[in-house]
Amino acid sequence: MAAKIEFIPEGTVTSAEGFFAGATSAGINKKAKNKPDLALLFSEAPCVAAGVFTGNRIKAAPVVLSQQRLKEGRAGAVVVNSGCANASTGDRGIKDAARIAKLVAEGIGLSPYDVLVASTGVIGVPLPMRRITSAIEQVVLSGEGGHEMARAMMTTDTFAKETAVRVRMENSQFTIGGVAKGSGMIHPNLATLLCFLTTDAALELDFAREALKKAVDISFNMVSIDGDTSPSDMVLLLANGLALGKPISSGSRLAGAFEQGLEKVCLYLARCIARDGEGATRLIEVKVDGAASLAQARLAARTIVSSPLVKAAVHGADPNWGRIMAALGRSGAEVEEAKIDLYLGNIQVVKAGTPLPFNKRGLIKLLEGKEVAISLNLNLGSGSATAWGCDLSKEYVAINSRYMT
Repeated sequence: MAAKIEFIPEGTVTSAEGFFAGATSAGINKKAKNKPDLALLFSEAPCVAAGVFTGNRIKAAPVVLSQQRLKEGRAGAVVVNSGCANASTGDRGIKDAARIAKLVAEGIGLSPYDVLVASTGVIGVPLPMRRITSAIEQVVLSGEGGHEMARAMMTTDTFAKETAVRVRMENSQFTIGGVAKGSGMIHPNLATLLCFLTTDAALELDFAREALKKAVDISFNMVSIDGDTSPSDMVLLLANGLALGKPISSGSRLAGAFEQGLEKVCLYLARCIARDGEGATRLIEVKVDGAASLAQARLAARTIVSSPLVKAAVHGADPNWGRIMAALGRSGAEVEEAKIDLYLGNIQVVKAGTPLPFNKRGLIKLLEGKEVAISLNLNLGSGSATAWGCDLSKEYVAINSRYMT
């Protein structure tokens, strides 16, 4: 029997049973006074927890701390701030992150080791601990607090990113929710993104880790805004089991249904991040079929969507498809030019490696849309992958030339 998966209207990270969140303004983000910049996510029942973290070898203090604590595969809360990444802050950064976790734990009755920590913002600046210490006490947790949490995580984001799905299969039902932030410094593997996922399904730890990695690989690891990867990135999954039922394990009856639901949530949030790239005016989707393998398809798609020249061409609605071919050729993926088919939207511009005539005005109009689809068939195998990104605009340069000023 196939699973029925439905998006929940106004769904968020607290849509799953037993999860609560809240946020407040601690004055961390000085450029956005009175904006919430400190948030807390809490489960009323202990959680099986899994995480995926930045590939950057320079890791922010919250990443180091949370990675250590997740070795046991459990958690009960997450505290997150925006405005300061607490990265490249030395021993002080680790101590500050641990102190925040301890303060949160004392307030909600958990062990400090069950509190995970995340930060995003400016690198190389210590956290304003006095403000944070007093602000933690002001956070009010509620079942609707996921919306507040989504706003508190934002830095250069222009809108909050949140969703939830309800999964039904036979007599079983559970919910998966999530919030994310990300707008710039985004490139596989992971980027300046934070994502917190929750479910009231019961999960075995090994399955939780496996399902999360799969979902991240086809979603967040296929998004590129500008080719940079941050020291702060993390995706966390917390499962409290309050929907009851036997814990889901690999190969069990509900394993596929859970993976499908989790992938839907992650793909939705990943597309939101790509759409909200700093200075972006267009969402770019690159789909590669017929690659020699899945890994080759991902490599090709990610290289094309992260190409500055492709991004600039899309921004100018310039039908210069040669830039796509050039990016494909340097991607490292196996290609045979005489077998390549290339489409911009529904217009084929290359067939079996040979250019086709096209209506230039019609193609320009297509490229002026809010979403630009690029699809290729390499005709070498069965590998298929999709990547997302955005155009490169003057506003991107403006935003990132005054980030600290």
